[in-house]
Parts: sequence; C-alpha cells; structure tokens
Amino acid sequence: MKMKSPSSLLMLALTFLALTGSGAGYNHGEPDHGEHGAMKVRGEILDMACYIAHEAMSVNHAVCAARCIAGGQPMGLFTDDGTVYLLYASQQDRAAFEKAKEYAGQKVEVRGVAATRAHINGLEVHEVTQL
Repeated sequence: MKMKSPSSLLMLALTFLALTGSGAGYNHGEPDHGEHGAMKVRGEILDMACYIAHEAMSVNHAVCAARCIAGGQPMGLFTDDGTVYLLYASQQDRAAFEKAKEYAGQKVEVRGVAATRAHINGLEVHEVTQL
C-alpha cells in the first residue's frame, strides 16, 4: 500500500471538514456578547408557508402574513443578506416570540440565540424591536 503525502492528507482532512458541516454553527447576524451564542439580526418577519410556496413577502403581504401566523403557520425572518431564519419561542419565556407575531411583513431587529440543524437556520427569539 502506498503512503499518502502530508499535503494529500491535509487536503483530504480539509475536504472532510467542509463536507461534514464544520461551519454549521456560523451565523449571519451581529454577535451579541451578552449571552453565549446570542446574536442580533435585522430583517422582515415572514409567514413561512406563503414565503416557501409563493415567495410572498413585504408590506404588500403583511395582512396575509399576520393572518397565517395567527392561524399557526411557522414564522421566519428574512435578513438583509437573504438568510432566512425559522423563529421559535424560548422555553423559559414566550413573550418576545408572541410579540414578533405583531410585526408580520415588517422590518424588525431580533435578538436571540441561533442554531442550525439539517441546513435549517433557527433563531430562538429573546427580544424583538420594530425598525
């Protein structure tokens, strides 16, 4: 069996890291150093059903988005850089998540903790402010 060179092994290791999602924890918002993993993100509150099905968003879709979110459809945040976060409530306090529902179709800043699972960006909502 032929031994691989150190540079070949390095390339193989880097390829493995890239393919296994070593950057899965990367987030696209501004770090909030007050809480581990916390960040601030600006964007538009979406109802995920209409966004995924029809790419519906913006002020023109705000009334429908509010109705869909109130009816139980998932809520998301479309950021200025085009990243979409699925928003979810904190298990300790749902108040900020519930308040975010009031801003459907509007620009907000959300402070929370980001996570990525199976290529889905999520953001636990701790605070929301209308812009």
